[in-house]
Amino acid sequence: MALFSKEPEKSSKPQTGVSPQPTPLTQPVSSTATAAESKPSSIPSALKAPQSAPAESRAYLDSGARIVGKLFFEGPARVDGQVEGEIAAKDSLTVGESAIITAHIKAAAVIVAGKVSGDITAAQKIEIRPTGKVLGNLTSPVVVIHEGSLFEGHCSMQPEAAHEDRKVTVFPKEERLAQAAGQKQA
Repeated sequence: MALFSKEPEKSSKPQTGVSPQPTPLTQPVSSTATAAESKPSSIPSALKAPQSAPAESRAYLDSGARIVGKLFFEGPARVDGQVEGEIAAKDSLTVGESAIITAHIKAAAVIVAGKVSGDITAAQKIEIRPTGKVLGNLTSPVVVIHEGSLFEGHCSMQPEAAHEDRKVTVFPKEERLAQAAGQKQA
């Protein structure tokens, strides 16, 4: 038997009344450290901040993650994983090169470097980078499509407010016929 062995002594008799001693921490943990910081191996890779993610992104979905449903981001976000459903962001959304998204996207600004199948609506700007592929309709006041990218769909560059301001007046059929007859006689 070694006096300083980390393994408990193996004996055939079970010991009663002896509680196991807690092992001391090998590294001190500050009072501001979280449990995730003290155990970095317990964090799933989908939640870790990537080395290549821009510093302005506050939310990140790694390439190993797959989400089916609705996503909502309060601040800037980057998606490199797979998403099916809907994505809404109050700030900018970056679709990374490894991302495969089958969803309707609505955000302040959208940058696409991966694959998106679905409509994209942005209040400020939509940018499709050279590695980006978009199969769907775009609605934004500013649209940038880089050389080498793929875009298949319809594009509307009117601000979203312009759609809300438009009013359509439908006249009853009799009035339309009377107006048409009045125009022919004049």
